[in-house]
Amino acid sequence: MTGTRDDDAPESAPRHRPIRSFVLRQGRQTEAQKRAFELHWPVFGLEYRGERRDFEQVFGRSAPVVVEIGFGNGEQLLYACEREPQRDFIGIEVHGPGVGRLLNAAAAANLRNLRVYQHDAVEVLRDDVAPGSLDEVRIYFPDPWHKKRHHKRRLVQPAFVDLLCQRLRPGGLLHVATDWEGYAEHLWDVLDAEPRLRNRAGPRGSLPRPEWRRQTHFETRGLKLGHGVWDLLYDRC
Repeated sequence: MTGTRDDDAPESAPRHRPIRSFVLRQGRQTEAQKRAFELHWPVFGLEYRGERRDFEQVFGRSAPVVVEIGFGNGEQLLYACEREPQRDFIGIEVHGPGVGRLLNAAAAANLRNLRVYQHDAVEVLRDDVAPGSLDEVRIYFPDPWHKKRHHKRRLVQPAFVDLLCQRLRPGGLLHVATDWEGYAEHLWDVLDAEPRLRNRAGPRGSLPRPEWRRQTHFETRGLKLGHGVWDLLYDRC
């Protein structure tokens, strides 16, 4: 998930605050997760620098780079790294327990194609990632901010999409998945209006879950209850 769902948060923030990719709530870390940062962050962690990174140097090879924003507990990112070894993955998440869990899992799996930021995704993409350097961006089940007065807090907004289009190479892919129909409508409103993106399913269309995205426990339960899931795939023109 990208951030936490907090429909009752006060609206006292400045009117023109910048878009951020999260609401920071660290939660409680287990001792194992705390040790994960001590043991495994030096291997898998990337500190936000505010300047362009050379990811070929980071990974020690030239390979397509995929960014997953808001990876939650990291299960999907681990799944992708293990099944797509020919690609390098960068996960961005602010929630400490989820980052710690992924660090432990990545070390246990001896992954070589994963690096992790614990920082705001907007700042990472804007400052640390070079234009045209990403092969794919994945955003799975971002916070839908259900209430209308909170819609401005949704991550996928025109300014953020402009940033994504700058960082994706021509021919790259933006993959967004949501289990909230109202957010799917919002995504179509924003993404279909971007001339640098082409919806693979056509205007206001979605596709079946692709093989590279694992079906989550909550998704399985929701589908059994008749809830929908929308996978939106956009090619960067």
